[in-house]
Amino acid sequence: MNQMAQTKVTTDTDWWRGGVIYQIYPRSFQDSNGDGIGDLSGIIHRLPYVASLGVDSIWISPFFRSPMLDFGYDVSDYRDVDPMFGTLGDFEALIERAHDLGLKVMIDLVLSHTSTEHRWFKESRSSRYNPKHDWYVWADAKPDGSPPNNWLSIFGGSAWQWDGERMQYYLHNFLTSQPDLNFHNEEVQHELLDITRYWLDRGVDGFRLDTVNFYFHDKELRDNPPLAEADRNDNTAPKVNPYNFQDHLYDKTRPENIAFLKRFRALLDEYPGTAAVGEVGESQRGMEVQADYTRGDDMLHMCYDFAFLANAFPTGHHVAGILEKFNEIVSEGWACWAYSNHDVVRHATRWNLNEDQQKLFAGLLMSLKGSVCLYQGEELGLTEAYVPYEDLQDPYGKQFWPKFKGRDGARTPFPWNDETQHGGFSDAKPWLPIAVEHLQRAVRFQEDAPGSMLNFYRDMLSFRKAHPVLLKGDIEVLAADDMQISFLRRHQDREMFCMFNLSDTPMVVRLPEGDWHIDRGAPFQFKETAAGIDLPPYQALFALPTDRKT
Repeated sequence: MNQMAQTKVTTDTDWWRGGVIYQIYPRSFQDSNGDGIGDLSGIIHRLPYVASLGVDSIWISPFFRSPMLDFGYDVSDYRDVDPMFGTLGDFEALIERAHDLGLKVMIDLVLSHTSTEHRWFKESRSSRYNPKHDWYVWADAKPDGSPPNNWLSIFGGSAWQWDGERMQYYLHNFLTSQPDLNFHNEEVQHELLDITRYWLDRGVDGFRLDTVNFYFHDKELRDNPPLAEADRNDNTAPKVNPYNFQDHLYDKTRPENIAFLKRFRALLDEYPGTAAVGEVGESQRGMEVQADYTRGDDMLHMCYDFAFLANAFPTGHHVAGILEKFNEIVSEGWACWAYSNHDVVRHATRWNLNEDQQKLFAGLLMSLKGSVCLYQGEELGLTEAYVPYEDLQDPYGKQFWPKFKGRDGARTPFPWNDETQHGGFSDAKPWLPIAVEHLQRAVRFQEDAPGSMLNFYRDMLSFRKAHPVLLKGDIEVLAADDMQISFLRRHQDREMFCMFNLSDTPMVVRLPEGDWHIDRGAPFQFKETAAGIDLPPYQALFALPTDRKT
């Protein structure tokens, strides 16, 4: 362990439980060298802004060496920074600056697959007998030359790609340039854990584990069964993708993954205060997988939940159903909730929310049991940007255009001001065009405006942090329908009543039986009357027992 990791100060090793993580997509956050692409130095420059929000940690999407066919999620060297983002020295400076500001640093580990440009794959494909011949998933063709089975890629088409060098197919759950590693090989597991240790020794505080349930495949390469049309959803892939036509029993979420995740957690436990959140891409059994992956102190700390990343509008009834199902199934585990990220349409657009609704749902997100991920620009109320086909970068969007426009609309540059053509992101033409409508929501406009979305997020994050019951407490839904939801949060001897008016009409609220008082620290409006409490449309209230601690 190097000196940086040894001297890292951790005041609360349980910081992740109830913590708020701010996702930074480095290509689009801040360009510091005028090439139109964000970089690590740009992040360093903007860290005081992130710290001012009141979040606990940043999560940086991949910055490793990569040919960038999937923008960093196709790694060619796990132990180095891609030159477009900077150097290892820049990353060490980023960690130091973040820690000085009280921010943890989590990085995105993409362990399930590499780039075809990785030296491991180049060696593996060179013959069937080299030292790394089975570091990837290779299989012979069927007698008619077709792929080994019916597995599909999330990016469309077969999950198998023919390689003329080895005269075999290799597995790729994503792009053909992203071959899957063979986790059944112990050497592969050892090397990936060694890479994890490499970044822990450099002082990182944790990891977001990309596609954590894709690590293992079925050794027998059995066909996936079809999925009934009524059971299909678009939680993992858009509706236009035939990936949804299968029940993915054999190409992912295999039982062997449990043992590997225990090895991963044991490694993190050598570095007190570190944590991991796993991204579970599983449409049919998502919560069951979360339960398996977070049960006990020897598994992942938490899983990144997809429930609110889907298209379904979060009515009170819908939210209550998710919470009650989670309490039932993931009773021993911990969730990390999110509305938006770099892979989905921004939730302001996805759910067609006005500004008051955005604030209300942000308050709801920060009141749930679990940790929270916020995606850059969410705190500004950014909508999904329209990116013309000629400017499109995402291979996913190019594959399914125009019914699915890809992920670029959520990845456009962050608007810092409206004083320059590119919103303060870069002096050069950005890699994706900045949305004109985003300039009116720039940080400069919102920074000093008391009622702005930005300052609402700051106020709500401050309110959350002031109440341990919101950070670490249990949750019990009291009432819910399409127009409202209320629940109790409980932690040790503390309680809090939370009520959300999800409708466009006012309602009268009565507090639970007993002696309660309204906490006026939350950034919402209400009016107390003789008949009860008048709660205007899209507002919330929080109440505390008068005779107990908060």
